[in-house]
Amino acid sequence: MKELLQFFILLPLLGFFISLLIPRKKETLISRIVFFTAGIHLLGSFAFFVYWLIIGHPTLDIKQLVVYKTDHFEFFIDLFFDKITAVYVCVGSFLTFLVAVFSRFYMHLEAGYKRFFNTILFFFSGYNVAVLSGNLETLFIGWEIIGISSFLLVGYFRDRYLPVRNSIKVFSVYRVGDAALILAMWLSHHLWNENITFLKIHDDALVASRLETQALMGFFISFMFLIAAAVKSAQIPFSSWLPRAMEGPTPSSAIFYGSLSVHLGVFILLRTFQLWEHQWSIRILIISAGLVTSVIASFTARVQSSVKSQIAYSSIAQIGLIFIEVALGLEILALIHFAGNALLRTYQLLVSPSMLNYLIHEQFYNFVPRENKFSKLFPKKIIYTFYMLSIKEWNLDRFMYLAFLKPLTVAAKLFNFLTLKAAIIFFVLVYAGGMFCLFDKDIIPEGLHHYLPTVFGGIGLIMVLKSYTERENVFMAWVLVIMNHLWVALAIALNDNFERSQTVFYLSGVVVSGLLGFFLLYRLRSLEGNEINLKQFHGYSYKYPGIAIVFLIACLGLAGFPITPTFIGEDLMFSHIHEDQPVLAFFTASSFIICGLSLIRCYSRIFLGAYTKAYHDIAYRSS
Repeated sequence: MKELLQFFILLPLLGFFISLLIPRKKETLISRIVFFTAGIHLLGSFAFFVYWLIIGHPTLDIKQLVVYKTDHFEFFIDLFFDKITAVYVCVGSFLTFLVAVFSRFYMHLEAGYKRFFNTILFFFSGYNVAVLSGNLETLFIGWEIIGISSFLLVGYFRDRYLPVRNSIKVFSVYRVGDAALILAMWLSHHLWNENITFLKIHDDALVASRLETQALMGFFISFMFLIAAAVKSAQIPFSSWLPRAMEGPTPSSAIFYGSLSVHLGVFILLRTFQLWEHQWSIRILIISAGLVTSVIASFTARVQSSVKSQIAYSSIAQIGLIFIEVALGLEILALIHFAGNALLRTYQLLVSPSMLNYLIHEQFYNFVPRENKFSKLFPKKIIYTFYMLSIKEWNLDRFMYLAFLKPLTVAAKLFNFLTLKAAIIFFVLVYAGGMFCLFDKDIIPEGLHHYLPTVFGGIGLIMVLKSYTERENVFMAWVLVIMNHLWVALAIALNDNFERSQTVFYLSGVVVSGLLGFFLLYRLRSLEGNEINLKQFHGYSYKYPGIAIVFLIACLGLAGFPITPTFIGEDLMFSHIHEDQPVLAFFTASSFIICGLSLIRCYSRIFLGAYTKAYHDIAYRSS
């Protein structure tokens, strides 16, 4: 029976690859592929669920595939099935099928019809990987697929300014959750001394024995899980990204931000509950975050002029209550609440265009002002204050900018003097010195040896910060990202016994993706006959869709997306960072996160937006 779990992952992947081969003009065939993929998955998941209940609903765990193994590190794919997985798989399968049927007609004659359904199947594959994951590494694979799918669907109308801008904003907030999950994975290796599975975390005696001696480490890991969950489920202070994500088509908003993707934060908390069950500080933080989010989101939802934004904030408020239920240990209630909220929000979003038309008609002909007795209980000044705060969405957007994006920009401006030529000269000279120290470690003074990896890790972070804020030369932004990977590899090699084969394994994906992207940029410059800057959105995907797709793949490979060995190499390198080196871990995690932001920003600026040569219809700036 365990072997059947892989069916739920392989089927959407098979449907995705088949849909890629179908010409975009054959709408009926594309929609049928998605329809039958989601339909077979739905029937299979419910049949499996019934059979699982009949045999006594055992907890299933299978070590599916060992991808990479060393003497002290093992990266493997593990699948896990229990009541939490059962609910998430069945609800996800049903809603994906529902949205697939609805979208067959709703998206008819859209220019991106094939692209939409390709992305839906890609997302569904990542969703199943995440909810069926049996360890953190497998969960992170699905997590990354869902993140890039969100970016593609929010920016679906890629010739408009706001969808493209908001897709970058959503992806930027997602990367905060990625950083938290990476750091949780890093310390988990040291807490358990292995690639821990969720099945072992369910062992209360094992968890208690480790937390008894490593209480601070256990708190930090649990807090990182909370940050990742809050980002994914749009809880305070990360709530502002969800309404921005509604720029995509209504069906994608329904399946992503009304039902499935936005509830993955709840899934993480449910899956790791045994780890923080007896950490009352974490429980209090979860309850506080859920309660504050519910109150603020409820106020904000009442003043929204957009029906999709209103539904988004209503969903956030309900998820806040689910967070409270999870923290109180009410697992069954949380699962029921998840299923009900997901079904309701999907329905509301799918019927929102029709409902909006109906409400406008009713308001025009039969409007009767409703008497609000509740407002009489409070002074007008308090009511107006809350009203204005809600209108401004409690300034959460500005908080995110000041807390996360502005520090990056300010730090990077310190290195505006750096040119591509100067960066290459500095890299060659200093990197050569670092390599000399690596091959002859005896020449390094004992006091300096401990700080050298952190210094090189910091240099790598500076390089990628400069890449993120580069506005003039796209080649410079691209080269600095590659340099960042080389600096990080050198830092880890100096830090621990990092074998050359492991370094080659990690850098293999970087080199291939880097050279491919460099060639495509050079090719694009030759075709257009001018330099490509990053000051504006050029929209080259309109004229060069093939180059755009391949360049996106190169960006994902260079960012460590799970299509190259670099993804495994990143986890491998963190296993060589000791638990008493938080600064090096922070520098390395920040480098990977900002690296992804820089690359997605390069892709968006070059290939998304209205095509600069305006001999075709251009969408308005505002959507």
